[in-house]
Amino acid sequence: MLQFRIVFSFFLMAFLVSCHQPQPRKPVSYQNGSFLDKSLKRNKAILKAEEKAIFKIIENDSSNTYYNSSDGFWYHYVQKNNSDTITPQFGDQVTFTYNLRTFSEDTIYTMAEIGQRKYLMDQQRLMTGLREGLKIMKAGEQVTFLFPSSRAYGFYGDKKRIGSDVPLKATVILKSIKQTER
Repeated sequence: MLQFRIVFSFFLMAFLVSCHQPQPRKPVSYQNGSFLDKSLKRNKAILKAEEKAIFKIIENDSSNTYYNSSDGFWYHYVQKNNSDTITPQFGDQVTFTYNLRTFSEDTIYTMAEIGQRKYLMDQQRLMTGLREGLKIMKAGEQVTFLFPSSRAYGFYGDKKRIGSDVPLKATVILKSIKQTER
């Protein structure tokens, strides 16, 4: 009888332990979003300061008419092509030259240093603002763009001459547009 009780007790304990539900584990670390909140506030402050600098440039340049792009940058025409209607579309090959300067007109890269570039629209890597800026240009036009750092090289810079969060001024000459078959 004692052996029966021991065996019965053993099976009862095994049964009770096997019916135990697994307990969820607590996370090792918990993030409350404070990093994202700080980053968002920082980026908003940077953009506000850069837009203030852009508006000052526009205010001091009464000889040009500036346009605000829906993509977050401003621009004015140095040379406009009123006779053409074709702008680059997805897959078109554009040939262009450009330079990059700071808002205080310090040259970062000259047109000669960068050279003539060929670019397949939206199929190759290119600075965000420049990619969107090319889309509003026609062949033969020369446009000066004012890019906040978020539309230029952003937080990382270009790891050469452009540092973190540097707004840029670029003058672009669109030499040609080679349309793809549609």
